[in-house]
Amino acid sequence: MLRLPTAPTPALRCVLTALGSPAAVHPPRTPALRAVQGPLSAELPLPVHLLGGPGGTGTAGTPSLTRLAAWRFLIRCGDRSIAAADTRPTPEGWTISHFCEGPYLAATERALVQAEALAAPYQPRLLGVPGLYMLALWLHADVESDGTSTTPGPADLLVPLSPAPPGIAAHHIHRAADLLPVIGLRLPPPPVLDSAASA
Repeated sequence: MLRLPTAPTPALRCVLTALGSPAAVHPPRTPALRAVQGPLSAELPLPVHLLGGPGGTGTAGTPSLTRLAAWRFLIRCGDRSIAAADTRPTPEGWTISHFCEGPYLAATERALVQAEALAAPYQPRLLGVPGLYMLALWLHADVESDGTSTTPGPADLLVPLSPAPPGIAAHHIHRAADLLPVIGLRLPPPPVLDSAASA
């Protein structure tokens, strides 16, 4: 079962404003949003974390920290999702980042259905791994969290979304403690600073 976190009200408000004022959005709406007829709603808010923030590598190269980068809302028309909207924090508050479509939209919904069938309660999030072009549903065991905590816990689960990197099974439920070391081994090493150039 899932316990959705509560998105910041200003984040939801800026998505609704963007849906109501298409000309004010840059970048513009996606093709599906431009073509749709009927009312749109923003649902299923998910905090989007990126793996490997400052100090985000644990022992043996295992990524251990994330940073909250956005809140994503699924944009629905009737009973189907047609796009997603990402919002990001700025010094002035929350703002719309972009609308998107693509395979991760259906993959997110599929993973949420998988998670609903689990006996234990979880808080759903999205975990991006930019170095691998990977996105996973992160099932956080602390369902009372506000969505901003940055360390995967020992009871957390990860569901890689399709398309997943080669060798990582999409839509297979992994213990975070098992999958994170695999991800850490695949991440490219951080750039080495040239001491001569930095002198």
